[in-house]
Amino acid sequence: MHPKKAPWYYLLILILAGESVFILPFVLSRVFRPTVLEAFGLSNVELGLCFSVYGIVALFSYLVGGPLADRFAPRRLIAVALWMTALGGLVYATYPGLVVLRILYGYWGFTTIFLFWAPMIKATRVWGGTGSQGKAFGFLDGGRGLVGALFGTLGVLVFSIFLASDILVASFGERREAFKYVILFSSALVAVVGILVWMFLKTGTGAEEEIRVARITRAQIWEVLRLPSVWLLMVIILCGYVGYKITDVFSLYAQDVMRYDQVASAQVGTFLLFIRPLIGVLIGVVADRTQTTLMLFVSFVVALSGSLLFATGLVTGSATLLFFVSTFIVAAGVYATRAIYFAVMERGRIPLLLTGTAVGLVSLVGFTPDIFAGPAMGYLLDESPGLAGHRHVFWMLALFSLGGSLAAWKYYRLYRK
Repeated sequence: MHPKKAPWYYLLILILAGESVFILPFVLSRVFRPTVLEAFGLSNVELGLCFSVYGIVALFSYLVGGPLADRFAPRRLIAVALWMTALGGLVYATYPGLVVLRILYGYWGFTTIFLFWAPMIKATRVWGGTGSQGKAFGFLDGGRGLVGALFGTLGVLVFSIFLASDILVASFGERREAFKYVILFSSALVAVVGILVWMFLKTGTGAEEEIRVARITRAQIWEVLRLPSVWLLMVIILCGYVGYKITDVFSLYAQDVMRYDQVASAQVGTFLLFIRPLIGVLIGVVADRTQTTLMLFVSFVVALSGSLLFATGLVTGSATLLFFVSTFIVAAGVYATRAIYFAVMERGRIPLLLTGTAVGLVSLVGFTPDIFAGPAMGYLLDESPGLAGHRHVFWMLALFSLGGSLAAWKYYRLYRK
C-alpha cells in the first residue's frame, strides 16, 4: 500500500538533488572530457581507473546503504551526501596527482551512493504511487538530464568567460585555470542544493512512518532475493548502465573523428544532456499508458540499432548530419532505458517497504559498470586510436544492448499481466 502522494515540489527537489550530486565526479568529465584529460595529464585508461575506484567503493555502499534507506527518512541522508560531495570538489580544483585523484573518486563513491542513491529511488517510487511509476521515474531521469544540461551549459559558459584568449590560441595554463573555476562554481552549486534539500524535502510524519521499517531482517533480504524480477533487473540495469557510461565518449568522438575543437566537443556533450530530459518525459508518459516493461524492451532495441551505425564505421568526419542523427538514436535508446528501469519494480511485485533493500541488492550487480566500463573503454580507445577504437567501443555497446533487450523481453513476458 502506498501512502498519500507527496506534492510536486518534492519531486522537483529530488530531481535537482539527483543530478547535482553527480556533477563533480561524472558530468564535468562527460562534457569536458578532452579538457579533463589534458588538465590532469591523464590517459583514457587512467581516467577509467579513477572511475573504477569509484565503482568499487560504490559497490559496497549500495549493499549497506540500501537497507539504510528503509530505516531513515531521505532528507537528512541526501543533504549530507550533497555537502560531502561538494567538499570533494575543493580537492578536485587543486589538480591533485593520480593517487590522490583515485582516493577522491573513492570518496565520491561513498558520498554519492551510501547516503544518497537508495533514498532517492525509494522517495521517487513513493511519489509515483501505484499508477504513475513510469511518469515518476521518467520525470526524475528527464529532469535530472535537464539539470545536467543546465550545469553543462553553465560550465561551458564559465569556462569561456575565464579563458583569457580564444580557445584555439589559449595556452595549457590558461585552459587549466579556466577549468578550475568551472570546478569551484559546480562545487558551490552542489552545496546550495544540499541546503534546499535540508529545508524543503519534507513530508508529514505519518507518511514517513508508513514507508520505514524498524530493522531489516535476514528473512526480508531472502524475501527480496527470491523474486525473479530482482535477478532480471540486475541484468537489465547492468546492460543499460553500460550504455549510459558509453555516452561519455561522444564529446571525445567529436574531437577524434569529427575534428571539433575542445569547446565544440563540449557542446556536443551538452547537446546530449538536452536530449535526456526530452526522452525521459516522453518515455515516462508513454510507459504509463502502455506497459513499462514493454517500453523497456523497445528502448534497448533502439540503443542497439544506433550503436550498430557507429560500430560499422558509417559515421566518419565527412558525415556531420549522420553523426548527429546516430548520436540522437543512441542517446534516445540509452536514456529511455535509464529513465524507466526502476519504474518496473512495481510491476515486478517488489514490496514498497523493502524498496531500499531491493535497490541495494540490484545495484550491487547492476552498477558494476562503474568498475569495468571506464577501463574497458579507455583500453579500446588507447589501443586503437581514432575511428577504429571508437568502433570497438560501439560494438561493446551493441553487445550489452542485445543482452539487455533479451532480459527486458523476459521481464515483460513474466509480468505483463
